[in-house]
Amino acid sequence: MALKPVVLALSRSGEATAHRVSATLGAQVHGREGRVDRADAFFANALDHARDLFAAGVPIVGVCASGILIRAVAPLLADKTTEPPVISVSDDGAVVVPLLGGHRGANKLSAQIAAALDAVSAVTTAGDVALGIALDEPPAGWRLVNRADAKAAMAGLLAGGGAEVVGDAPWLADVPKGEGLRLSCTMDQQDDLGPAHLQFAPQRLTLGVGCARNCPAEELADLVASVLQEAGVAPEAVHSVNTISLKADEPAIIALAADLGVPLR
Repeated sequence: MALKPVVLALSRSGEATAHRVSATLGAQVHGREGRVDRADAFFANALDHARDLFAAGVPIVGVCASGILIRAVAPLLADKTTEPPVISVSDDGAVVVPLLGGHRGANKLSAQIAAALDAVSAVTTAGDVALGIALDEPPAGWRLVNRADAKAAMAGLLAGGGAEVVGDAPWLADVPKGEGLRLSCTMDQQDDLGPAHLQFAPQRLTLGVGCARNCPAEELADLVASVLQEAGVAPEAVHSVNTISLKADEPAIIALAADLGVPLR
C-alpha cells in the first residue's frame, strides 16, 4: 500500500468517528459539502469522489454504509492484484469492514482501526478466518517470490492439505502440517516453484550499485540479475538499492529500485 488512505465523512453522525480514524492512520478527512462541519477537503458527490480516489489508487476508509462504497467503485473493478483497499466503518465506530483489497492492506488497516475504536473488524477473507494467515501477504521483511501461485496454494490448505515449512519463519508456525504444500523460507533461488511450492524470501540483502552517467537502465538491470543469479539468491531477498549521493538522480539506478520494488538509499 504505497499511498496514504483518505477517510471519507458523509454525515455529521459519523463525523467524530471519521476524525478518530484519521488520527489513528495519520490520514486526511474528506467531507461531504453541507453535511460535515470539519474536514481537510470537501466534495459535492460521494460516489464520484470515492470513484476518483479509487481510480487514482488511493486507499479509502469510508465512514458510511458499505453499499455506498460498493456502488461507487463497482464500475472500476478489474484486477484485485492492483486495486487499492476499500474499507467501510459504521457511523458509530462499532464495526469495520474490509470490502476490497484484504491482502493488499485492507485487513491490516481494519485491524488497526478496530483496535483504536474498540470495534469489531469484520474480516471475511478465508485464509485469515480459517488459518489466521494470508500466504499472499507475508509480514514486513519477507516477500513472496511466486505470488501468482498463492491462490491455488491457499485453496489446498483450506481443503485440508497441510504444508511443510522449510526454514526459519515463526509467522508460519501455526500452518497445518502436511505434505500437500511446501513453503520454503530462504533467500536461495528455487527451481521448482508452483502451486505446490511457495517461496518466501527474507529481505536481508542490501544491493550496492554505481554506474556511468546515463547508463542504459537495461544494462544495469541485466548486470544485477546476472550477479544475483551467480550468487544463487532470489531478487526478492533484496532489501534496498544503495548508491552514493552523487548518483541519487541516476535514471538507471532509480529504475532498478522501482523494478525490484525496494527503496533507493
